[in-house]
Amino acid sequence: MKLFLSSFLVLFLEIALIRWMPAYIRLLAYFSNFILLASFLGCGLGCMLVRTRRRLFTLFPLIQLIVIVAVDRLRLEVAVPSTTSLYFSSGTSDRVVPIESTLLLPVLFVAVALLFVTVAQRMARELERAAQARAGQRRPLYAYTVNLLGSLVGVGAFALLSWLQVPPVAWFAVAFATALPFLVERRGAVAMINVGLLAGALGLVWKMEGASLWSPYYRIDVVENGSETVVAVNNVFHQSMAPLDQKEYFYQWPYTVFGDTFDDVLVLGAGTGTDVAAALRHGAKHVDAVEIDPVIIRLGAERHPDHPYSDPRVRIVNDDARHFLATTSRRYDLIVFALIDSLTVQSSFSGVRLESYMFTEESFLAVRQHLNPRGAIALYNYFREKWLVDRLANTVAAAFDQEPRVHIHQDRAYLAVIVAGPRLDSVASFPPPPSRVRAYRQPQIPSPPRLLQRDASVIPATDNWPFLYLRKPGLPRHYVVALGVVLLISGCAVGCVMVASRGRGESAGRPEVSGASEPSGLSGVSRIPAASAAVRTSAISPMRATSVVSAAGRTPDLSRASGTSVASGFSRTSQTWHFFLLGAGFMLLETKSIVQFALLWGSTWSSASLAIASVLAMALASAAVASRLEIRHRSSIGLPLIGLIVLNYWLPVGRVAFDSRLVTSLFYGALVFSPVFFAGLLFSRSFGESSSAAADFGANLLGAMAGGVGEYLSLLAGYRVLLIIVAGCYLGAIIADRR
Repeated sequence: MKLFLSSFLVLFLEIALIRWMPAYIRLLAYFSNFILLASFLGCGLGCMLVRTRRRLFTLFPLIQLIVIVAVDRLRLEVAVPSTTSLYFSSGTSDRVVPIESTLLLPVLFVAVALLFVTVAQRMARELERAAQARAGQRRPLYAYTVNLLGSLVGVGAFALLSWLQVPPVAWFAVAFATALPFLVERRGAVAMINVGLLAGALGLVWKMEGASLWSPYYRIDVVENGSETVVAVNNVFHQSMAPLDQKEYFYQWPYTVFGDTFDDVLVLGAGTGTDVAAALRHGAKHVDAVEIDPVIIRLGAERHPDHPYSDPRVRIVNDDARHFLATTSRRYDLIVFALIDSLTVQSSFSGVRLESYMFTEESFLAVRQHLNPRGAIALYNYFREKWLVDRLANTVAAAFDQEPRVHIHQDRAYLAVIVAGPRLDSVASFPPPPSRVRAYRQPQIPSPPRLLQRDASVIPATDNWPFLYLRKPGLPRHYVVALGVVLLISGCAVGCVMVASRGRGESAGRPEVSGASEPSGLSGVSRIPAASAAVRTSAISPMRATSVVSAAGRTPDLSRASGTSVASGFSRTSQTWHFFLLGAGFMLLETKSIVQFALLWGSTWSSASLAIASVLAMALASAAVASRLEIRHRSSIGLPLIGLIVLNYWLPVGRVAFDSRLVTSLFYGALVFSPVFFAGLLFSRSFGESSSAAADFGANLLGAMAGGVGEYLSLLAGYRVLLIIVAGCYLGAIIADRR
């Protein structure tokens, strides 16, 4: 039971922090994979420290409280001065501490990693106990299965809380309640102090919430400001509700240009409903309002003064816009992109933001297919940089084989209004746009519009390179610096732990496991190299056990490697590189799979949970096969693995079309996740035969960290190139293994 609880706690706490910290630290909304990598490193180090006498879990309440206090008191606001990549700062009137550098990210990385060291050490000890207590009954698989079940329940529990839209105080209450049985095992002053620290941390989380609402995507604050109701998400102004006549002119611009001639209208990113109100005023007979956030929909229904969502002509669709386009057969006279800017990333794996796949060339092609023969599209927003307007204009031009009509207000944060579609050719003359733009917190001085002279050299975003807010393919300097520091920290941490293990030796390192005799080997390491075998799964990825079970069903003994020095461990060349490349390859493979999973089922929180379940299923299947089947030759695993990676490269999601959505989902789901199964088999067999588990684990951990950082190479050449690197990693790992 304690193994189940500790596994649940690791996953659930990771999810909670990934959701909670970006709501207060703005930059983490765009770099949340730093939290993921930190939890990964902390879990790995905690498992490596399983043989220390000190019960690190007693430090968990204190470190957790420190993290929460730091987020509350500092309210860090990080600005990234850049004209080549866009980040949205808070604009909040609350007290913040400005930090003009992404070097804050490594500081947060260390804090989160230390927190997970404490939790993971206890989980590793429970894994060891469970494996040893089931002697003669495939004990590694038993321990792994319990660990996996704990992870799955953690996924389901957080998905349920997201669906119920409960605030973070409930998330942390669940996590802290799970931690209590471990803290009160030894009654005394320390246990009472720790319980008090948890209670204090929970009270502070409740205090920080205030009147905020929590959707599956954001922390949402609603403020009444005169005649407007302002909606802010994660401390950033998002949208406001006011009567249509008091809003910016662009909401009604399509009807000014084309007249009240649109019967069927689709609004993508409908938000609180102002775009819908405009369509209704101008005679639309049917409006499909697609919005991904259920709380935003509810606010619009309850508070919008024009009550657009109460009109019987409106159908509200709570879905990802790209997924809606893939699943509907309806055609429209007008499709509106309604100021879509989500202000958050799709998952903790990458820099892809929630709306990125909505503005790719493939997405605009899908929009074109859903237009009636004389239909039109309208797209408007405050784009902040001219090159972003150029990108969207170039993308629309490529998708529609037509020069779009684009005008901009440069002095209004590059407000741009783009109109395109077959109906555009029928417009004899365009009305002049107004020079004044009525907008929330904007000065009411003239800002004369001008037609865009688009720069054709700005490349469109694609499903392969969906980085809408990056001016051109490349790796920004602030990414390089922050990621380099993170890699350095990770390497030093792993090296220090390995040196410490060598200094202690076997006799000093027997783990404490409450209520059990002290076993001699670390069978619980089946949770660790999960690092490279089934861990990093989307924004709510668990550090779950992987296939450490050998083909014969045995588990490697970490203690045998405690005498191996760092230098000799990393100079064993071939085997060290074998495990390093396995770690890097798996991390990149899973990243590629999870990020583009959104193309099948959308970027919703529910699809993220489904992605995690898919990876867990593959990991469980590979571990089960490895424990029952003796695999004599690595080529019998490696060749199918390389073949599937090549197939994924040549058949990206969407390349082959099927009439049935179910068949499409099953086909691409199997294609995307089948390499994970063979990767798990390869790792299982290799680690089961490890002659120096600590050194091999250290290499594997660093490889996984390198793979996580390597995900940013997609900024240079897109996600398909990651598959080439993945194939190279696994091919190199097979060649390097000479046992």
